[in-house]
Amino acid sequence: MMALLAGLLTLRFLPALPGPWLLAGLGLLALGALCSRLSRPLGLYALGLCWACSSAQWALDDRLSEERDGRTFWLEGRVVGLPEHQQGVVRFILEDVQSRHTGLPGRLRLAWYGGPGVRAGERWRLAARLKRPHGMVNPQSFDYQAWLLARRIGATGTIKAGRLLDEPPSVVGFRDRLRTRLLQVDAAGRAGALAALVVGDGSGLSMADWRVLQDTGTVHLMVISGQHVSLLAGWLYASVALLARWGLWPGRWPWWHGACALALAGALGYGWLAGFEVPVRRACAMVAAVLLWRLAFRHLGVWLPLALAMLLVLLVEPLASLQAGFWLSFASVALLVLAFAGRAGRWRWWQVLWRAQWIMALGLLPMSLALGLPISFSGPLANMLAVPWVGLVVPLALLGSLLLALPWLGEAMLWLAGWALALLMEVLAFLASWQDAWLAPALSFWALCCVALGCLLPVLPNGVPGRILGIPLLLPLFFAGPEPPEAAQAEIWMFDVGQGLAVLVRTRQHALLYDAGARHADFDLGERVVFPSLRRLGVRRLDTLLLSHADNDHAGGAAAIARSMPVAEVIAGEPRRMAAALRAGACESGRRWRWDGVDFSLWQWERASSGNQASCVLLVEAAGERILLTGDIDSATERAWLASSMAGPLDWLLLPHHGSRSSSSMALLATTSPSAVLVSRGLHNAFGHPHPSVLARVRQVGAHVHDSAEQGAVRIRLGRFEPAWVARSQRRFWR
Repeated sequence: MMALLAGLLTLRFLPALPGPWLLAGLGLLALGALCSRLSRPLGLYALGLCWACSSAQWALDDRLSEERDGRTFWLEGRVVGLPEHQQGVVRFILEDVQSRHTGLPGRLRLAWYGGPGVRAGERWRLAARLKRPHGMVNPQSFDYQAWLLARRIGATGTIKAGRLLDEPPSVVGFRDRLRTRLLQVDAAGRAGALAALVVGDGSGLSMADWRVLQDTGTVHLMVISGQHVSLLAGWLYASVALLARWGLWPGRWPWWHGACALALAGALGYGWLAGFEVPVRRACAMVAAVLLWRLAFRHLGVWLPLALAMLLVLLVEPLASLQAGFWLSFASVALLVLAFAGRAGRWRWWQVLWRAQWIMALGLLPMSLALGLPISFSGPLANMLAVPWVGLVVPLALLGSLLLALPWLGEAMLWLAGWALALLMEVLAFLASWQDAWLAPALSFWALCCVALGCLLPVLPNGVPGRILGIPLLLPLFFAGPEPPEAAQAEIWMFDVGQGLAVLVRTRQHALLYDAGARHADFDLGERVVFPSLRRLGVRRLDTLLLSHADNDHAGGAAAIARSMPVAEVIAGEPRRMAAALRAGACESGRRWRWDGVDFSLWQWERASSGNQASCVLLVEAAGERILLTGDIDSATERAWLASSMAGPLDWLLLPHHGSRSSSSMALLATTSPSAVLVSRGLHNAFGHPHPSVLARVRQVGAHVHDSAEQGAVRIRLGRFEPAWVARSQRRFWR
């Protein structure tokens, strides 16, 4: 079992999938090794790896081809899962896709701006502009491509027009109708949270709610996860055990058989209500394995159900290992088994709960660091309160949902559950106000191993010697991190923020952020991408936040950055258009300063008549190597800059205005003669950036192009005169 598991899990760490001939050879090796008892573990490992790679290759083959990327197609399909309705946008997954154009993926994730009320199970004919799976790649950001592949989504897209073909079957549409009914209930303002707990739809929770849940480490409690399924199964099992203890269970039926059957039926029913998403499938497999172990295999040890559940999950869906939730869920169960198995004596319930929380917080710390997840310092206390709280709310909410046919009773129970959730969110918001979730800087492999050992030792049983040594082993967590640049050198990061701009300039002891990305409704790139990347790189404070001008794609994320970390000074090309909370000062043309042997110079056109023309331009020079950050200046502003004392040859040039046709004139490129140019833009952006004529001029001067849409984040070590490093050079088989 362990050899087969190791083969299935190896998929997660492969930079590329083996070719068909190598895969066939691996399969033959597995079959041959299985014939001998001594080589059987090797055969099982190869068999698991072969199955995982084959499954992943099928998913990759079902993605939209490059020649169809960005094109619009008429297609038909059925809506699966619960569509998300947020701020006038409907997002849903379409399966069983059919079209006269062959080769389209069978599973799509689509967005319909201003679209109608799409429901689960409906069949639609749609005109959709499809795009290949693509996501931003930064020092720290959500891996959207891995998320899509794990769900076997072959393309994303936006809908241009559509027509309903078939209504949903009554059984398929039940979840959607129940969600609609729950959202209409007066639940103390927490109808969205009830829908999250009952049917697994988290779209009713605001960004403020998600922020509170993240800061308190309680995200896993508010949308159906393994914990909810396990709680319900535990409640049902305990109810039968109590009936048997009170003499109310039929004596001719073994009560534990009935308890296991009822618990499994409840878990499967709750899983169906939640749409059998991947976390729920994991939980159902775990519950089934534990119940099977309880019935007949307890003599084989407590680790058997954990290994069996993991094996079942990976055999059914090998791509589950791409999700952070897979590793966290099984690791948390393993930690609890390690902490409580074989303990002598009885503990009070509150001792068990508190010990479980601090063990989970400490034991999962290394995995959270490796996965780049935020760490909540208030998590143990918050979970100690929230776990039993939600454990009581879930059966109340489910019972209220079942009794909605009796409005006065069902709605009263749901109101009580909603009131309890509202009170819980108030308590969690109070705890979150103490300390935001902490993002640790990137640690080396050896530092991470040291921290992992330091976290594991205190979790071991009391009789194990050397547990106190875990405390000094945690020190790298606070003192280790990425090495800053050497004196007279600068590290430049152009982050991948889509159609926007955010550039970090870091010297030995100082940091400057040039622009902060965009903010789109509740999605703030400053909060979601730029700030996590800064923390991952070890930046704890900004000496200067320089906003070239006030357009959203450059300054939209600035407020989130200023809230999240100390900022000593804010400079803006258009200070009057900035939020008052930023207290931005004006860009002083001609201002110069030096940090750690690196020279900085500002320039702004005094005759600017628009926001783009008023962009504050920054020149950075380290050991004779120069880079110019240009904001959104146009060709007229470029001519004015060429007449200034700052003009001259460059090594690196950020193409003005994302490479628009109105910028990057031949005069600018010929005079500066850069070795390489940087383009920060979104893939398939509506403006056509960078314009083909601009790229032609760049090729004419012989400059190399670094494009964030194609290469992800770009790192330059200014002062070393060496090529740039791009984030997509880190190979992953899914991108």
